[in-house]
Amino acid sequence: MIKAGIIGGAGYTAGELLRLLINHPDVEIKWVNSSSNAGNLVTDVHQGLIGEIDLRFTDETPMDEIDVLFCCTPHGQTRTFLESHEVPEEVRIIDLSTDYRIEDGTHDFVYGLPELNRKRIVRGAKRIANPGCFATAIQLALLPLAKNLLLNSAIHVTAITGSTGAGVKPSATSHFSWRNNNVSIYKPFTHQHLAEIRQSLTQLQSSFSKPIEFIPMRGPFARGIMAVAYLDCPVDLDVVKKLYEDFYDDHNFTFITDKAPDLKDVVNTNKCIIHLEKIDGKLLITSVIDNLVKGASGQAVHNMNLLFGLHERAGLQLKPSAF
Repeated sequence: MIKAGIIGGAGYTAGELLRLLINHPDVEIKWVNSSSNAGNLVTDVHQGLIGEIDLRFTDETPMDEIDVLFCCTPHGQTRTFLESHEVPEEVRIIDLSTDYRIEDGTHDFVYGLPELNRKRIVRGAKRIANPGCFATAIQLALLPLAKNLLLNSAIHVTAITGSTGAGVKPSATSHFSWRNNNVSIYKPFTHQHLAEIRQSLTQLQSSFSKPIEFIPMRGPFARGIMAVAYLDCPVDLDVVKKLYEDFYDDHNFTFITDKAPDLKDVVNTNKCIIHLEKIDGKLLITSVIDNLVKGASGQAVHNMNLLFGLHERAGLQLKPSAF
């Protein structure tokens, strides 16, 4: 059994991670760290897990008890934690924050998008930087084009996300009375995920230098991301579709569909569903994921499976609800 520890255990991504790990056939959760909740039952915070876990939060991090450490900490805090704590060499680390996503030579984290870096993850990686949720949806929409050197114009993306993407701490823009029945734009053209998106695209197409015009939006729903991208593309739709199908043929969670997808097709699953359409020389790409599963905790479990030589789908055979 893989023994797991979690820091930052009180947030949404940690709650989702616990839900997945509890039902994973090869994992035992040893401890869940949350200084502000130390001594309280995990189910006092994550009530949906009542009857499934009897652990209490701890303010300790006994590294000698675990094989893998999941960091569900706010951005900036994983780096601080690792600088102040000694993690044994054999303990694998999967970080869900932004701290190590840019491979700038200052650390040994591998960018953990399996559809891009599966071989690097399997062949000896020890530390994984889990991708951002917007970045996951957008990269999966564009990677096959980059692989085939077809990113030769500006890329325009509008993407809308659920309120859980803002984290568990309440704010003016995540308060129910503001978010409900409302849509708003934030961080246009400057979103922090743009850097990792460009890093991945240029990994496959080094010549790519065009702008990525990204407009993120907040949606009046709890979970899910729909990213809609378009760009100039002279290639026939049938050919493009075949490129996408070939690219994702040996990946377990990304699928190409002839029907425009809905968010509900992927909520509570680790799937990404992609739809392609050609209109007047423009390629229109729609990509949908669950921001907490495929965009965070499900992808973290996927990365753990790869690190430990398990089947990619272990613990992740989830199905969307009908409504």
